[in-house]
Formats: sequence, C-alpha cells, structure tokens
Amino acid sequence: MIQALSGTSLIEYPGKISSIVFIAGCNLFCPFCHNPELVRPDLLSDEFSLTIDDVMLELKRREGFIEAVSITGGEPLLFDGLGELLRRIESETGFLVKLDTNGTFPGRLQNHLPLLNYVAMDIKTSPAKYPAATGDRATFDDIRDSIDLVRGMETCEFRTTMVPGLVTCGDVLELLEETGGIGRYVLQAFRPGKTLAPEYGDITPYSRDYIEDTADRARDSGLAEEVLVRI
Repeated sequence: MIQALSGTSLIEYPGKISSIVFIAGCNLFCPFCHNPELVRPDLLSDEFSLTIDDVMLELKRREGFIEAVSITGGEPLLFDGLGELLRRIESETGFLVKLDTNGTFPGRLQNHLPLLNYVAMDIKTSPAKYPAATGDRATFDDIRDSIDLVRGMETCEFRTTMVPGLVTCGDVLELLEETGGIGRYVLQAFRPGKTLAPEYGDITPYSRDYIEDTADRARDSGLAEEVLVRI
C-alpha cells in the first residue's frame, strides 16, 4: 500500500531534488525503527492511502522542479504494484529512481534492478545479532545475496544505524568482513523517542565521537571505498 508522498527532499537522493513515496508494511520488526506507522499500517487510517495514479499525477505536477523519486518504507519490495509504479515512472517521466530496502528479498530486488538508478540497503548488524535486530524475522543469508546484487550497481549505498545494544564498532567491522569490498557505507546515529518497541525510545544514543571513531576504523579496514556519518 502506498501510504504517502512527500513533495520535496534535498537529502533522500544524494545530489538530487526528489519526491519521496512511502510504502507501508514491513516483513521485519526492528525494535529501534522510528517509523512504526509504516511497519504497522494499521496505525494509520486507510483514507490516507494513495493509488499509483495518484502518485503519478503528483509527480507529473513536479516535473521541471524535482529530478528524482525516492521509494522508501517500510519495505517497498513487499508492494505488489512496485513494478507497475517503476515502469510508469520510467515511461511517463524523466526522473531517476532510488529504492530503499532491507535486503531480505534478493529475488524481487533482482527483478526490479533494471528500473532502478540507486539502491540504498540497510545492513542491520553483524550476522549473529541479526535475529535480535529484526525481531527474529531475518537471518544474514538473504542479506548476503542482496549485497552482491547491490554492490554491482554504479550508484548505491549500504548503511547501518548505530543502535546501542545491537550494534558496536566490532559488529560494524565484522559485517564489513562479511560483505567484502563495497562502495559507499553510511553509519547513521540512532534516534530515540518514537520507536517500534517502546523500550528503545529511552535508550541513550552513542556519542558522536564513538560513531566517528567507528567510521575511522571502518575506513582503515579498506573494505569500503567511502565511509560517511549521518548524525
């Protein structure tokens, strides 16, 4: 289900002005997720859902201003209409398309890659902690397959949210060993407050110094061409 469309963003598609399409529903239950209404669409009324026609109308109104569309969630690859949406964006507009994904559906991802210009994939934590980080709903096996698909793209990124108790500097270095060489890797600060599991709302985030130190050690590993920090 398409839950909403945000008209303008300067940060969702790096270097481009974009609109954001929000897809509701997710197969994971990451306790630290800060978009619980997209993981559990029952928290929002159906009256706020959009059709593909609605989205295309709004995107066409922005032609000449935006350059790209970012499709995020939730997990967009759960949406049965994603292929139709991507094909219509390609055929009816000149916009670039970025997809955010958790990497648990490598087969679906591979099917849609020809219509994508940019993929941003979340890597939650080291393999042993994946069940805890995803609400016991994922292991690392499918993640490896998706990593192999994404890193073959010209424009992509991998990212990890630094959640205390689930992700340490050691976890970051371990998962980079698992992935092998990748291009852009982003470490994101955890944001407490509104989280899927209420107990995570009160967790104190890591300090900026800790995240920056983790980024430095990731750079030193030589396993990522570029390591960025988003606070």
